[in-house]
Parts: sequence; structure tokens; C-alpha cells
Amino acid sequence: MARSIMSSEPLFVGSVIGDVLDSFTQSMKMCVFYSNNKQVFNGHEFFPSIVVAKPRVAIQEGDFRSFFTLIMTDLDVPRPSDPYLREHLHWIVTNIPGTTNTAFRREIVSYEIPTPNIGIHRFVFVLFKQKRRQSVNPSSSRDYFNTRAFAADNDLGLPVTAIYFNAQRETATRRR
Repeated sequence: MARSIMSSEPLFVGSVIGDVLDSFTQSMKMCVFYSNNKQVFNGHEFFPSIVVAKPRVAIQEGDFRSFFTLIMTDLDVPRPSDPYLREHLHWIVTNIPGTTNTAFRREIVSYEIPTPNIGIHRFVFVLFKQKRRQSVNPSSSRDYFNTRAFAADNDLGLPVTAIYFNAQRETATRRR
């Protein structure tokens, strides 16, 4: 069931809508899990030691004839107070069949471990429904990535869903 993203929603509160995405109608459900089945919820914090391995991403409410593109970026590089490298690309997966997960797909930019150095960073997963099974042109650089421009260049339209988490540098005592 499609629903419009409202200004009280976490994507607005966390400035994901505005900083990197335009307002859109959420029409799909996506679940993201890191090791030990730690599920990503909007605005929750994960320590970098939890997000080392590529996450498991499940698309719900899709159908076997649909294909999706998933993008993961860091919105706050190098630091939240001055994110002049916004966005930093961490992962692109395309041709993900509906009703499945990212294991059945084409990874065009390999997963890069989130390693925030200064401050609390927002890491966002954005899912686009492709018009067809297609080739997607990868970005030439991980820095200065632009989700809006990438979607326009590859005829992806607006997202169908998005979710983000926060992470900050772990101190040595947190890792123990």
C-alpha cells in the first residue's frame, strides 16, 4: 500500500528528505539486516563493528517480474558539520528481482564498510523500482555521488522506499 512521506516521518526529521532525496510516496517495504539479525530502523544507531559485513536486504511486496536498484550512501562525509564530499557511495546493487533479496542481483559497486571518523553520520539505503531489467551506469567516484542525478541518468524515477541508520566512530572501550 503506497503512502506519502510526511514531514513528521523519520526521513524528514533526519533530513534525508531534503539533503539527498526529494519527497516521494513509499510504495514498497524493505528490510535491512546486519550480522546477528540486527535490523535497520530509521534513525537507530549502529556501531561500525556491527556493519562490517554486507547487509542482507529483503524486498517485500514486490513481484517476480519487477527489478530494483539499491543504493547506499553516507550523507555526512567527512563530518556532519561540513559534509562537502556529500554523498559518499558505499554500495550499488541492480537487477534485484522482486520478492527476493540482494543475493540474486548484480553488484555494480562493491560494499564499502562505513567508517565515520568525526561525528554521527547518516547512512541511507534507497530503493528504486526499475522500469525493466537494465544496465545501470556506475559512478566514476565514490565521493560527490548524487543519488538524485544517478536516478535521473539511469531513468529510475523517484525511490519506492528508503531507510537510514546513524553511526559514529567507536572508541576502543566500545569495541571490547
